[in-house]
Amino acid sequence: MKWRTLIVTGLLVALGTEATKAEEMFETFDANPSTRWTYFADNVMGGVSTGDATFERDASGAFVRLSGEVSTDNNGGFIQVRRTLSNRLPDNAKGVQLKVRGNGGAYFIHLRTKGTRLPWQYYQAQFATSLDWTDVQLPFSAFKPSGSFLRKTPRADTVTSVAIVAFGRDHTALVDFSEVEWF
Repeated sequence: MKWRTLIVTGLLVALGTEATKAEEMFETFDANPSTRWTYFADNVMGGVSTGDATFERDASGAFVRLSGEVSTDNNGGFIQVRRTLSNRLPDNAKGVQLKVRGNGGAYFIHLRTKGTRLPWQYYQAQFATSLDWTDVQLPFSAFKPSGSFLRKTPRADTVTSVAIVAFGRDHTALVDFSEVEWF
């Protein structure tokens, strides 16, 4: 009798752990990611950067590829792919984690919150890429506000969108990302 209870308890704990992991994972890019993620560039405000976000799959799984030419001409300087969140983040969320690879350049995650009301307001954290898939973990404390009228650090309960961004300098952008989650 004790062994049955122990086995059932062990199964429930294991299933609970997997359910928790699934709830924390907010994007795997498996099922129609193009309905959730939107590409746009600085040309919405007069810039001349060009690019695209494509949803792809290879032996490693599904991912998004953000690529293009970022130009600071005409006061521009970004391309991005963004997802608006439909649900609040988990109460225990401490930051963003994703798997990335790219051309060796530096890229950014931008968070928008209930307090970032103007188009040029966001919180930004930088990460590096390499040719190999790498896990990147960025705590909310690593995100810096784009202006002085924002809080110093974004609060998890106010995050409304997340974006992967090639930003701020003239360069050829190439970054892949998958398995976006909150930790």
